[in-house]
Amino acid sequence: MMYRGDCLEYLANIERGTVQTFVTSPPYNIGKEYEGRTSLDAYLGWLGSVADGMVEALNDTGSIFLNVGNHVRNGEVFPLDILSYPIFKDLGMQLRNRIVWTFGHGLHATKRLSGRHEAVLWLTKSDGYKFNLDNIRVPSKYPNKRHFKGPKKGQLSGNPLGKNPGDVWDISNVKHNHPEKTAHPCQFPEALVERAILATSAPGDVVADPFMGSGTTAAVAARLGRKWSGAEAFPDYWPIIDSRLEAAA
Repeated sequence: MMYRGDCLEYLANIERGTVQTFVTSPPYNIGKEYEGRTSLDAYLGWLGSVADGMVEALNDTGSIFLNVGNHVRNGEVFPLDILSYPIFKDLGMQLRNRIVWTFGHGLHATKRLSGRHEAVLWLTKSDGYKFNLDNIRVPSKYPNKRHFKGPKKGQLSGNPLGKNPGDVWDISNVKHNHPEKTAHPCQFPEALVERAILATSAPGDVVADPFMGSGTTAAVAARLGRKWSGAEAFPDYWPIIDSRLEAAA
């Protein structure tokens, strides 16, 4: 279901405890076409309302993946992951990882170092959260490495399915020549969303995004056999979302 309107209205109408995983990226309050620029205090107050709605909708085994970059004002950088964390902590959420999403391309800065990473906060509602590590393992650097002594001598020393991907994710962002590119200016890469969904949900679970943008979270969720839900207030993006969901189906 796509709610074609405001994210807070959407969150207010979700049945409590029905969402397994949120994968989302709220606006950074930097004046993009789909957002109004406000004071940082006003922005964080609004984000608090969004966080409250997501936590209410999340079930007890659920997770939130919150991708945030930096708010920039008069050349000064304000890291939104640091400013966002206390909001979710005050709502009882627990931080499992501060994931560094690194990418090779982006805007070039002249008065500071060019930004080549953003943060993804992985937060859970309880200690009983769902986590499927085997679903997201990556190839080991030395897949045939074996124990060279002791009772396991000669046996493989690593997991045959691969290694834990860690908390630094090197995934290309979606820029002009990227095969996934749509008209949305700040589009999620599918690989990032896929890893989050596979790690924390199962087929049939509900995956949600209150800031659908180009519809990446919903499209990946549909492709992976999850139910999806989300909101997008900017009408220009509705046809993009519809098209991607048709393709995913």
